[in-house]
Amino acid sequence: MRGYDFAPLYRATVGFDRIADLMDRVLTTDVAQPSYPPYNIEKTAENAYRISIAVAGFTPEELTVEVRDNALHIAARKAAEEEDRHFLHRGIATRAFDRRFALADHVRVDGATHEHGMLHIDLVRETPEALKPRRIEIATSPRPAAIEAEKAE
Repeated sequence: MRGYDFAPLYRATVGFDRIADLMDRVLTTDVAQPSYPPYNIEKTAENAYRISIAVAGFTPEELTVEVRDNALHIAARKAAEEEDRHFLHRGIATRAFDRRFALADHVRVDGATHEHGMLHIDLVRETPEALKPRRIEIATSPRPAAIEAEKAE
C-alpha cells in the first residue's frame, strides 16, 4: 500500500482541503472499482460534459439520479421479475447498482435523458462572476502636501 503525506500541501495552500482529501481518498483506495454498469465521460463543449451509462433493461422509473454533497449518485433497482420466465442464457445484466461521481465546485447537473438503453446526464460548469478574471484599475494618489512644499522652495 502506498501512502502519501499531503502535509506540505496544507502548509503552502489555503482552501484546497477538499482537493487534497479527494486525492488522498483516490490514492489510498485498495478496493477495486466496480465495472458495472459501463459508462463514458465526454467533454461536449468548453464548460459542458456528458456522462453516458449503459442501463439496458431498466426503465426510467427504475433509475434514480441525485446530487448530494458535491457528488452525483446514480442508482438502479429492478422491479420484481416475472417468475414464469425461464432463461436458457442470460447475458443482459439487470442487477441493481449504485454509481457515484465526484463533482467539482460550480458543476451542476443540467438534465438527464434515457434513450436506447443509455442514460445520458448533462453537466455544466458555471464559474461565478466573483471568480472570473477582472481588471483592476490603478488609481494615482495625490502627492502629499509636504512634498509639494519642498518642491516649491
